[in-house]
Amino acid sequence: MTWAFAGDTNFEGHLGTLLAKDPSLVLEPVGHLLGTADLTVVNLETAVSDVPGSATAKQFVFKAPTTAFEALAAAGVDAVTMANNHGLDYGRDGLADALAAADRAGVEVVGIGRDEAEAFAPAEFVIDGERVALFGATDVMDGPLISAWRAGPDRSGLAMAKGTDLDVLAGEIRRVRPEVDTVVVYLHWGVERATCPTERQVFVADTLVAAGADVVIGSHAHRLQAAGWRSDGSFIGYGLGNFAFASAGGEGAQSGVLRLETDDRAVVAAAWLPALIRSGQPIPLAADNADAAFSHWRSLLACTDLTHDPR
Repeated sequence: MTWAFAGDTNFEGHLGTLLAKDPSLVLEPVGHLLGTADLTVVNLETAVSDVPGSATAKQFVFKAPTTAFEALAAAGVDAVTMANNHGLDYGRDGLADALAAADRAGVEVVGIGRDEAEAFAPAEFVIDGERVALFGATDVMDGPLISAWRAGPDRSGLAMAKGTDLDVLAGEIRRVRPEVDTVVVYLHWGVERATCPTERQVFVADTLVAAGADVVIGSHAHRLQAAGWRSDGSFIGYGLGNFAFASAGGEGAQSGVLRLETDDRAVVAAAWLPALIRSGQPIPLAADNADAAFSHWRSLLACTDLTHDPR
């Protein structure tokens, strides 16, 4: 089966204008890259709600109307992770509104939920007989918000991968491992503007692969980071950069879609489909520009122990 993964996505600025005009316009330039995969997943880095609400007191807050899920569905997005440092920017009322809107649009949401069990649980799919589980969690959060935003037994919130919550996430992976063919985890992790993974990212990947994850994908740095195979056969995508992101510019405008083909627990093929963000929208690159962008993406392997080909 084929997967398409894309990075940080919100609906600020020009993207918000397009969303108000016609949700199908927002990701139209990359619809053919997203909609042709069996499962397409992005990091939705914004609160989504039509409830007025109050913004969390922090430097950057993002909010999109619930038509955001219509835009995602129109482009072929099947699932999003909202486990990131913006998922609860407009509180728990906003979270409830987002979950209801996603359900109406037919988009699965992971990494966030009405309680701890739902937030840490995977979305499960069966595609042509292949059973797959998709998890979402964040290893990035402002200190005061770690406990405030974490989902609890009787409280909505996010799935975390910080501290002992990494053990909780690993335990959920071990629980579902015997029941599915492929386990994928989409994490919010790393350091902003870094193009090489941190020791923490490597440690978290080690922990999740040991628990049974076959693919670990990440975002947050707003820069591209390497993707490839480890010596044990698992596949890690350390950072997909920005995808649809209003403030992206310079290196932050380098974007694209990571396309994987999985067969049971093995990733048998991987492709990077480069794009460049203009006015917030990812625009696929063509010909020589795409070749140069692909070469740059491949060069990011230099600061990792990943390889470009299956081992």
